[in-house]
Amino acid sequence: METEIRIDQAFFSDLERPASFYILRHGETVANAESRIQGRSEYPLNENGRAQAADLARHLEGAGVRRLLYSPLSRARETAAIVAAALGLDGSELAAEPALVELDTGRFSGLTLTEIRERFPAEHEAFGYRSWEAVPDAERAEELYRRASLAWSRLKAEAKASGGNVAAVSHGGMIQWLVRATFGCRSWMPLLSTGNCGVFELFVDPVGGGRPAYLQWKELNRLPGGTAGRTPPVF
Repeated sequence: METEIRIDQAFFSDLERPASFYILRHGETVANAESRIQGRSEYPLNENGRAQAADLARHLEGAGVRRLLYSPLSRARETAAIVAAALGLDGSELAAEPALVELDTGRFSGLTLTEIRERFPAEHEAFGYRSWEAVPDAERAEELYRRASLAWSRLKAEAKASGGNVAAVSHGGMIQWLVRATFGCRSWMPLLSTGNCGVFELFVDPVGGGRPAYLQWKELNRLPGGTAGRTPPVF
């Protein structure tokens, strides 16, 4: 049986120095602009998304990011490449992490919110208060919590190896779980707003001696470049 990982103060107690973890959403895509559910489908960044990624890179200048992980999906990979180039990170400091991939959105994948309401009215109604647990073939909350824990294990390992701050480019759905795992939350509600290229920063200050670390979410969905021209997120 797999041992459960708890992303709490004790989890971070073996860090040797303070570290910030920057959880980043990818830039806007063609699908985002159409209010289309992407899930694990591949959609490239549009021009607005590339501009958002450039704003994100400027926001992270001077943040001391030494490692940058990203979801294997192309929209996250392209966002990470733009950020890495601006920060001067080389190939050894940039890597894909499968646990950061977006959730499997099941039968809603590739559809707009209007199309979902027309084709799956019952699931669409329940989606408003149960989120993805209302979609029978979507990835379950239990698995998302598990994946978030695996992703945090990788992020912490990179912070220990580099002795500095770490960033990760992921997706709106998965970011929900990267944040809520630190609170021990296992259900979808309450949701967080997750704009394209939104920044979520967790600051960790280890006390030492194996004692629980100090944890603080310093930023939640900070939007570099402001809100003008942004497509409203699903979450």
